[in-house]
Amino acid sequence: MQSPKPEFIDLQYRFAGTIRDPEHVATLEDVEERRMKIYRELFYNNVAGFVNSGFPVLKSLCDDVYWQQLIRDFLVEFRCQTPYFLEIAHEFVSYVSEVREPRSEDLPFLAALAHYEWAELALDTAEDIGDLSEVDREGDLLTGHPVQSPLAWSLMYEYPVHHISESFIPEAKSDTPTCLVVYRNNQDQVKFMEINPLTARLLHVLAEDTALSGRDALLQIAAEMAHPDPEVIVQGGLSILEQLRQSEIILGTNNN
Repeated sequence: MQSPKPEFIDLQYRFAGTIRDPEHVATLEDVEERRMKIYRELFYNNVAGFVNSGFPVLKSLCDDVYWQQLIRDFLVEFRCQTPYFLEIAHEFVSYVSEVREPRSEDLPFLAALAHYEWAELALDTAEDIGDLSEVDREGDLLTGHPVQSPLAWSLMYEYPVHHISESFIPEAKSDTPTCLVVYRNNQDQVKFMEINPLTARLLHVLAEDTALSGRDALLQIAAEMAHPDPEVIVQGGLSILEQLRQSEIILGTNNN
């Protein structure tokens, strides 16, 4: 038979419970309500501050009552897996995309827009690329393997998240997926590039096999498309790779 939790641990759980969910968890008997209120407000305002600053577009589309309740739901229903404040935004994305059951009052693109805004924040605070000694900046993108920047993320959404604003609120999913690369350049500017499905597939193929040359990756895509003239895909793909290199999404080629 499993022994009950020690009294001090039970006390900690109850204390945390009434901070997270004061509406349903009563204040501890020997703690003054006035003091408990201070803890609750500090906790809520601290987390809300990080969520507010991490998702400005999403927040602008919600009325205050809904937004405050969404944050409260996050505190009550989700258990964060990290103690770091900078990770709160990522934990919020995990909540709305993996835990929260869709509700009638939720925006249909809640999870998608939250993920897109988090990606911008995450790239802004990500560590620098590091050692590039193995990358040939001017390497041949067809004969060598095009190296993607670790600060360039290829993303796909069912909504045009990069256009959503108070003046543009989509009511339904797009007929075709929105493919984006969100990236940080060497001037520490976070930008995005809308790409077509072929470019998205190219980046995926190159990421899957780091020994694949640019030409071989493009020939693989041409075969998948059953294109009658694969060289057309190769030359068009080379132009795309060069554009990606100019934007610092592709850094160059492997130097080994």
